[in-house]
Amino acid sequence: MEDKITIKEAYAAMYAYLKMLYDMTGSDDLGGFLGSMSLLEDGTPADPGVWDDWMRSVQQARHGQVDLTLGRPDE
Repeated sequence: MEDKITIKEAYAAMYAYLKMLYDMTGSDDLGGFLGSMSLLEDGTPADPGVWDDWMRSVQQARHGQVDLTLGRPDE
């Protein structure tokens, strides 16, 4: 049986994962990105473009357009 979660739950999972990486590394880049991903009181991300980018990524995943392999650098 395949587990299914909502798009909002997947967003929360991605946030939690990036927050864990931030807690481990203290990366300013991750911290800044987490700030833009954080939700405002109305439930929208602090940076509205983040949700559009997220939905684009969701569509790519749904259509099998995400390469999850470890690619080799261009030679």
